[in-house]
Amino acid sequence: MKDLLSLLPIIAIFLIFWLLVIRPASRRQKEMREVQQELQVGDEIITNSGIFGTVARLEDDKLAIRIADGIEVMMARGAIAGVVPEAGRLDEQPRETADDGRADDGRIADERAADEQNDAAESGEQEK
Repeated sequence: MKDLLSLLPIIAIFLIFWLLVIRPASRRQKEMREVQQELQVGDEIITNSGIFGTVARLEDDKLAIRIADGIEVMMARGAIAGVVPEAGRLDEQPRETADDGRADDGRIADERAADEQNDAAESGEQEK
């Protein structure tokens, strides 16, 4: 009887560890497997490496993800972190492009303004 009482704290620690660590982790793994198996063409997804894309083709344990127009990447299903919810979807509207053909996200205008300020400062120094 005394031997059983001495094992009780060890059993309690294992039970608490199982409830707080092992059970939630196995539940998350099961949910992730279900998400990866239920993928369909057209789903917008995010990979474990942080790449957003749209499922273009499905194969057994692989899928093709369209990350830009005409660019598809083959990935393992296990590399999919999840499906992007409707509220978090990327807008598909094309951004305006600058004169040099790059997408103008505000940095180009800022760079041009900084260049103009530098040129003005340099010409002011040369006049002195």
